[in-house]
Amino acid sequence: MPVQSQTKFAAENRGPNAVDAVLFDFGGTLDADGLPWRERIARCCRDEGVVIDPGVFDATFYAADDALVGVVPPTLSLRETVTRLVSGLARGLRLGSDAPIDRVTACFVDKAQRTLDRNRALLTALGQRYRLGLVSNFYGNLAAICEESRIHQLFSVIIDSADVGLTKPDPRIFLKATDALGVSPSAAVFVGDSLPRDMAGARAAGMPHIWLSGNGRDGVCCPGDPVIHSLAALKEILL
Repeated sequence: MPVQSQTKFAAENRGPNAVDAVLFDFGGTLDADGLPWRERIARCCRDEGVVIDPGVFDATFYAADDALVGVVPPTLSLRETVTRLVSGLARGLRLGSDAPIDRVTACFVDKAQRTLDRNRALLTALGQRYRLGLVSNFYGNLAAICEESRIHQLFSVIIDSADVGLTKPDPRIFLKATDALGVSPSAAVFVGDSLPRDMAGARAAGMPHIWLSGNGRDGVCCPGDPVIHSLAALKEILL
């Protein structure tokens, strides 16, 4: 799908809009084209015949998600992380011993890993022009998951909310990344899938931003900042 803005962030342009760094969200951005974990796990559950009222599902998912923050081992793999999340969801929904935890986990993780594998080449190309960073609301094991997915070495800084005690949209978590990279917020572009967390937080930190809108959802973020529907569209904007 086309990019909904012709804005071009050019590293070679040394004017006031020059960009030196690109920061990314992780879940829903690098591992999917704009679809959050909640929505993707719900899809996998439906594929297994588990259909729950959306309001009940969402509240139970967020409770299971919050329960993992800061308590998982820092070396926990993606598959085991999702297993714990889906297990907590199943308990909260009282699905019993027949809950298809392994199948839902495999559905989610296999698709996420294929997307991460696909995006590795794009990240590599971007890394030849910009300094790259990650800023994610996560559980405390983001660095290990990036290592497992063979993208860790592409990032100069990885900020995991559970490690720093700050969560998006707090602008301070974005500024931790720009400080670590040694760039001003205005010289770093943020790419994320969430309007209230990623886009609002980047805006508050003074960073230009690109909204990765999943499911082809159209909308308005901020005037002059692009809206894309696939991470591959960054080639038109940043390369």
